[in-house]
Amino acid sequence: MSGTAIGASFFVFLLVLLALRVPIAISMLITGVAGYVTMAGWDPLLSYLKTAAYGRYSIYDLSVVPLFLLMGSFASRGGLSKALFGAAESMIGHYRGGVAMAAVGACAGFGAICGSSLATAATMGQVALPELRRLNYSPALATATLAAGGTLGILIPPSVVLVIYAILAEQNIAKLFAAALIPGIIAALGYIAVIALYCRLDPGAGPAAERKSVALRVRALIDVWPVLAIFVIVIGGIYGGIFTPTEAASVGTIGAGVLAVAKGMRLDGLMESLYSTAEATAMIFLILLGADVLNVFLALTQMPAELASWVSGSGLPPLLVLFAIIVIYVFLGCVMDSLSMILLTIPIFLPMVLGLDFWGLDQTEKAIWFGILALMVVEVGLITPPVGMNVYIINSMAKNVPMSATFRGIVPFLMSDALRVVLLVFFPVLTLFLVRLIG
Repeated sequence: MSGTAIGASFFVFLLVLLALRVPIAISMLITGVAGYVTMAGWDPLLSYLKTAAYGRYSIYDLSVVPLFLLMGSFASRGGLSKALFGAAESMIGHYRGGVAMAAVGACAGFGAICGSSLATAATMGQVALPELRRLNYSPALATATLAAGGTLGILIPPSVVLVIYAILAEQNIAKLFAAALIPGIIAALGYIAVIALYCRLDPGAGPAAERKSVALRVRALIDVWPVLAIFVIVIGGIYGGIFTPTEAASVGTIGAGVLAVAKGMRLDGLMESLYSTAEATAMIFLILLGADVLNVFLALTQMPAELASWVSGSGLPPLLVLFAIIVIYVFLGCVMDSLSMILLTIPIFLPMVLGLDFWGLDQTEKAIWFGILALMVVEVGLITPPVGMNVYIINSMAKNVPMSATFRGIVPFLMSDALRVVLLVFFPVLTLFLVRLIG
């Protein structure tokens, strides 16, 4: 068998393991080890494995991951999610559907200091769902709004998934954060537009809340200053040349920790935050190691390089190839989480994209543009049936709402996602404007 045939066979084996519910990290490790032994034997594999873990985990940029996770945990315990929702509700809650729109805005704000979609959905669900219930919002609209809004956690920088992509694609983390900002804002505005249209077609789905007084609005806005301060310190510090992304994450984590202590976090809360961060980091790092072993095996087979050469020499229109990749991502999103999709597919899809011409972009711009596109489509997978991890998280809090109702409510948000992906495909400037502006 040729190397490509062996690589394709073992990739099918990997999908079978995933279908059997074997954890993604273990599935990639088993496939990578078995394929490596098939291609080169045990001795080269053991020689590689003795340094693989250290080689991966000693990368300085990876320290951003636990820092951003810990910052999000501290922010949640510091009451920032409640303050964000309260401020947004005080400003627009008196409009029809305004409280749902406020939940989307709060998700975007919390994503700016969290970096995880699942954490954003879980945290904002606890804060916003009781208020949506109190106002008799449609269960489908309420749960779908929070599930879709949670996806903003990985779109608004800083984003843990973007950090992983930057390391895999050997791109600058700060540039990827800049590239994600405008698409993230477009995503939030698109969701708000969906809610406005939904409530216009069905006025009873999103009743208006009571209009807040000017004094209450001012007080609510004052309560969110820590969020703005942390965001300015982290993102402003990076682009102002004061911090590296890792240093900015450290400073932001300390700031969020001080705020959490000021808001009442004690030793038991600190330990819970550290334990949850350690568990999430261990899971991510194990997946990274599995992806490394699998990617080394695929490199031995030359399958990614040969596929890239075949695609570039096939004469297929570049946009056709790109949309085929997007469709594959949508299907994978039905059965896999976002990080697993990125780690599994980028070593195969990125060389294909870099080998094609898109709008005259250079290699770096193509890598950044494709990374944001991939992130957008991966985010769609978080609310796509039958898995839709964000949907499961929200429905675990709203046990009286059928899953089918939430998925029906998700459909308009998915249409907004599809429109946004098309815009980013045909107008790369939306992604690259800030990257080019900062140099």
